[in-house]
Amino acid sequence: MYKRILVPTDGSEITAKALQHAIALAKLSGGELFALSVKEPFPYSAISEMQPVPPQEFYDAQERIAAQRVAAAVDAAKAEGVGCHGHTTEALHPWEAILDHASTQNCDLIVMASHGRRGVAALLLGSETQRVLIHSKLPVLVVR
Repeated sequence: MYKRILVPTDGSEITAKALQHAIALAKLSGGELFALSVKEPFPYSAISEMQPVPPQEFYDAQERIAAQRVAAAVDAAKAEGVGCHGHTTEALHPWEAILDHASTQNCDLIVMASHGRRGVAALLLGSETQRVLIHSKLPVLVVR
């Protein structure tokens, strides 16, 4: 059974649902969770001097938000008696960070949410879950 379960979180309701599934699985298998929140890099551009937020403020805000998301996941797991390690990382492509983190933490399952976008919205916005599914060598449980 799964002993090391990665659960990425973006703070949304659907990722909270995925977290609950991950907690239940970890509880059943005696496993532990690894909660991950991926931060966006600063959007540098040719006119970066005109950005409304200075880079350090942006980084601080991103870290604060990501840390809150991870802390919520850790607290939810601990409330159910499940061990959970929280991590934040910065990446241009969250799916790559998710797969890298799963590898470095020796995870044997990834539990992710799917926002259920279809049609043009899915094409334009893309899907981090879909990319993880395509590139992962690990099992991936998708929660909707």
